[in-house]
Amino acid sequence: MNTPLQHPSPEAAAAAAAPPDAARSPWLLLREDLNFLLTNRIPRQALTRFMGWYSKIRSPWLCRASIAVWRLFTKLDLSDARQQRFDSLHACFTRELKPGARSVDPDPAVLASPCDAIVGACGTVQAGQLWQAKGMGYRIEDLFGQAERAAPFEGGSYVTLRLTSAMYHRFHAPHDGRVEHVTYISGDTWNVNPIALKRVQRLFCRNERALIRLRLSNGAPLALVPVAAVLVASIRLHFLDVLLQLRWPGPNEMPCDAAVAKGQELGWFEHGSTIICFAPPGFSLAPGIADGQRIRMGQALMRLPPAYVTV
Repeated sequence: MNTPLQHPSPEAAAAAAAPPDAARSPWLLLREDLNFLLTNRIPRQALTRFMGWYSKIRSPWLCRASIAVWRLFTKLDLSDARQQRFDSLHACFTRELKPGARSVDPDPAVLASPCDAIVGACGTVQAGQLWQAKGMGYRIEDLFGQAERAAPFEGGSYVTLRLTSAMYHRFHAPHDGRVEHVTYISGDTWNVNPIALKRVQRLFCRNERALIRLRLSNGAPLALVPVAAVLVASIRLHFLDVLLQLRWPGPNEMPCDAAVAKGQELGWFEHGSTIICFAPPGFSLAPGIADGQRIRMGQALMRLPPAYVTV
């Protein structure tokens, strides 16, 4: 039986998160320390703004050179991209896919993944708390900004979806419904990789993010929380025609009433980041959804309870 999370001290959290010493060689620890230092102990917001500027420089040769360097550090696969030549890194980051490159599960009892991702922490929201990593809990009301916004998801399911820099960066509607409201919450740009999630308490609650509240066609509430990260703090939302970015000058609260169909594109990240998906009690994780599992946009993420299924 799961028990409510406690707020551990940093020392206790680090101890709980650490695998047995036998599985963590000094070399592995050194690599993790270097990764954390190089991606977090830097002027995060300044570098993020610089990356936003640099990625939009329109120069095919500069873009090709940048992609070649990018491929030294990640497995970038552009074989399913609609276009194969880009005039800027921004165009590559936000690339569209070839028709048919992804299929959306048509089962009305399935909530589809909104994006390509690696599954992170997932499970049930208990006593208002959930996990970002083993031993590192945070409160849903801190993530949402208000307790009343989080209330419908107490006892419900959540899944953390991490997009790497090489992945397809557009995200889509998990089911038929309507987007009712977007809340922009300003914050930092910590890295959201597993190394940082084991070391920075309440990381998702510290970072720049948007709370997208939807209502499915069957009446169930749903929430998607795209979270910014170092080098990425821009989120394009088509249904509002806005680009949310660091120091967003517009309103924090954006009510809307936009009908969306399952699989319809909602927007994109401009590099890679995280989306945390929330569903109310009664929804369950789809078979195979577990920490570390890779998933593609359109594949089954959760299952709706029978009372919510309409054909």
